[in-house]
Amino acid sequence: MVSKTFDKETILDLTVNMVPLVIILFFVVGYAVFNPFGFDSLTTGLQYGIMVGSFVLLAVLTYISGKAIAGSEKTSTVYLPGQATVPGAEPLHGEHEEAAAELEESADGETVESAEGTA
Repeated sequence: MVSKTFDKETILDLTVNMVPLVIILFFVVGYAVFNPFGFDSLTTGLQYGIMVGSFVLLAVLTYISGKAIAGSEKTSTVYLPGQATVPGAEPLHGEHEEAAAELEESADGETVESAEGTA
């Protein structure tokens, strides 16, 4: 199964950045269609420069944070929401499953060392 970079949980985490992107896009289109302040090359250029610049920077930031979120979910131990600091909580996946998979794959009977010690 091929995993997508932006799965359902990652998109949900990035909604915080997508809402301002939609708002900025709304104002860019609104000011382009209605032009309530008239046209002056300096003020209109500054207005669109600020809006388009902030849109592009926020879009890049959203993409980078999406890659970071997806990468951390693949490399770190993942718990149920709110369970990461609870003593005795079982992880959904992570280092424990990787260590168990390494033990199962070693068919020659040698012990495999994990991050927590020897198995």
